[in-house]
Amino acid sequence: MKTRQQRLIFVGLAILGVGAASALAVSALNSNISYFFSPSQVLAGEAPVDRVFRVGGLVTPGTILRQEDGLTVHFDVTDNAGTVTVAYTGILPDLFSEGQGVVTRGRLEPGGIFKAEEVLAKHDEEYMPPEVASTLHTAHANEVADTAHTIEASN
Repeated sequence: MKTRQQRLIFVGLAILGVGAASALAVSALNSNISYFFSPSQVLAGEAPVDRVFRVGGLVTPGTILRQEDGLTVHFDVTDNAGTVTVAYTGILPDLFSEGQGVVTRGRLEPGGIFKAEEVLAKHDEEYMPPEVASTLHTAHANEVADTAHTIEASN
């Protein structure tokens, strides 16, 4: 084999190796992505059934139910337009409470219950995850618009 042919084989193998490494990296990144959905979007069927995703909103007051094992908790998350029931087994964050903002990561089970693998609570009085704030703002704007239409219709 001539030197030129050896160089071409080496360059071809190098390009093939870089391509394979890139494909593996993209595949690994895609499997770790979890998209955010509001409870309304989950109820509308926009959330994937077979993939991990995040759901966020406010913990509905009066819905926190602890099981006898002490670790399993069921609670509802709302964006003031829809409500999703969340089941979580583990230790909840210290700031987790009723009426507070929360983001959960997990999968939607066939019965419509969101099985959370992780629960994140807001960290102070002012902070709310941007995704949660935007969905609550949108839901509030829709409520205001619906109220305005109802008032106009009654007049």
